[in-house]
Amino acid sequence: MDVQEIAEEDIVARQAGVAAGSPLYDALLGRADIMAMTQKAHDASLLPEDPGGLSHAERAALAARVARLNGDTSLAAHYTALMNAAGADPAVAALADPAGKDHADNRLTALAAYTDLTALSPKDATAGDIDALKTAGIGDADIVRLAELTAFLAYQIRVIAGLKLMQAAP
Repeated sequence: MDVQEIAEEDIVARQAGVAAGSPLYDALLGRADIMAMTQKAHDASLLPEDPGGLSHAERAALAARVARLNGDTSLAAHYTALMNAAGADPAVAALADPAGKDHADNRLTALAAYTDLTALSPKDATAGDIDALKTAGIGDADIVRLAELTAFLAYQIRVIAGLKLMQAAP
């Protein structure tokens, strides 16, 4: 892939504050194909053509929740804007706040609990956690979609944090 620049809409570069022309930007140009694939993964995870049983608003609300759990307020703002653009109702919007534990129904409660677990302690996830999602009415395909979303967010948050550290290095 012959990419001459990092796309202006690249979420990772923008969230990390990588400025065009900076030494880090120039270094990323050598990996522009990875940056482009990361952006495609963002779009596929958050805005798929067929969201299945996880709406775009729910995906964005859960992403904002994970960003907040990881202390990234700027990324949380990005996902909150996506959530609002998707027309989240108040029950779905409440998912974006990790302090909120009382959700409108068992399904939203199960989504929040699984997202928190996989964002903070993925090694502690068990078959029982998957069973809790199923009991809440979440089908197998949507469980896979949720796992894909949380895996992407873990990757994205770490790449952004790493780029921020690289910029701060002397």
